[in-house]
Amino acid sequence: MTHSLMTEHQTRVANAVLDEESTRRWHLVVSLSGAHAYGFPSPDSDLDLKCIHVTPTAHLLRLEQRGPGASAERLEVVEGVEVDYSSNELGPVLFGVLQGNGNYLERLLGAHTLRGSPELEAVRPLVRGVLSRRLHRHYRGFAHGQLREWEKTGFRSTKKLLYVLRTTLTGTHALLTGEVETDLTALMDRYGFSEAGELVAWKRRGERSELPEALSEHWRGQVERAFERLDSALEHSVLPEEPQGTEALEAWLLELRRSRF
Repeated sequence: MTHSLMTEHQTRVANAVLDEESTRRWHLVVSLSGAHAYGFPSPDSDLDLKCIHVTPTAHLLRLEQRGPGASAERLEVVEGVEVDYSSNELGPVLFGVLQGNGNYLERLLGAHTLRGSPELEAVRPLVRGVLSRRLHRHYRGFAHGQLREWEKTGFRSTKKLLYVLRTTLTGTHALLTGEVETDLTALMDRYGFSEAGELVAWKRRGERSELPEALSEHWRGQVERAFERLDSALEHSVLPEEPQGTEALEAWLLELRRSRF
């Protein structure tokens, strides 16, 4: 399903980049993010590849650390396709998960996995077990930052507005159900934003598509409702206030570190 979100050419480019990066670090997971995963790709959308890698344990214990670092980034155009690759080391990622970092949770629990190791299937239930209401702070803060970005465009960028809606509704859904869903088109009807379908259609025409003034003005009056929905989800969340099950997650991490010395 995830590969069907990309053209054959995009898939070939993504695989070539990932094959090359895999010679530099071992990936626990490679996840498709950005517009493709959010339900509103356009023909000129870049490929946003979000990864988690594991540094060999021996490298972590040396006086002078070598090998794969804590993070890696690569942004380039390959055969006409813009590729935005980034990867973070597992240890900081799991610490971020405990703090409610939705970016990392979406890589681990999202539906758009391009490549996943056997270890990924083992850790997923443990990650679900540590979800907490700390998610709210991440998603609200991230969405507010995106709202400021939309404002910088004069409230005209379709993409920036959709990012605000996607983030608030993904956070809302996670708080109410404990499930991670990044596709705005799968969430908008459920949470009272059916009108966003018009925005999705507008965005699919191109990355830089701009809203007509009337539509922009309408959504300026609607976007606060998305934040209110997110805040309401915090009050009615099925998740605990603080992470539970951290011991099991840590035990899994230690075992993985031993096996990948």
